[in-house]
Amino acid sequence: MAKLLYQGHGSYRITSDNGIVVYVDPYAGTGYDVPADLVIVTHEHSDHNNTQLVTLKKGGVIIRHADLHKKNYSIYNYKNIIIEGVPAMNAHHNPDDCVGFIMDIDGIRIYGAGDTSYFEDMKYFKNLDYAILPTDGIYNMDMAEASRVADLLDTKYAIPVHMAPGHLFDDEKVKAFKTKKALVLKPGQEITLGA
Repeated sequence: MAKLLYQGHGSYRITSDNGIVVYVDPYAGTGYDVPADLVIVTHEHSDHNNTQLVTLKKGGVIIRHADLHKKNYSIYNYKNIIIEGVPAMNAHHNPDDCVGFIMDIDGIRIYGAGDTSYFEDMKYFKNLDYAILPTDGIYNMDMAEASRVADLLDTKYAIPVHMAPGHLFDDEKVKAFKTKKALVLKPGQEITLGA
């Protein structure tokens, strides 16, 4: 089964059962010691695009928001890992310059929201296992809005990330993530997806 390592802020690493390594929005924390097959950069803000932290394997690929959002949202297939671009937007994030994604890996569906607030098309994201949602309340949703989004989404679990600019995690703030789907991970914590 795939594993997810939460590195802190909006950064995390997903490893498939057969060892394909995917980093999302590299910037924070530790755990960059494993070479990457894929790096996903949801947008070019400096707290999401520090690809220098990651060593690419031979043949490794960096997928930037423009690769998943050309005229329409695109689907990227890497060794049977399917990554579908979806919108990401709010007053601080132009939808032309940002993207979220839905990833299918080892039979698990993950919605990586990137930096966004609620938008109506979220209701069409179906059969998700995990939703990874930004919650800082400054540049993105706050905890209350993220809680409502988690309840709206067709997902089993919702993981709050990107809680406080400049910090990996906020122990006090995360208490306001009020949804029955909440799965709170601390930086450095790794879980087996679907377990």
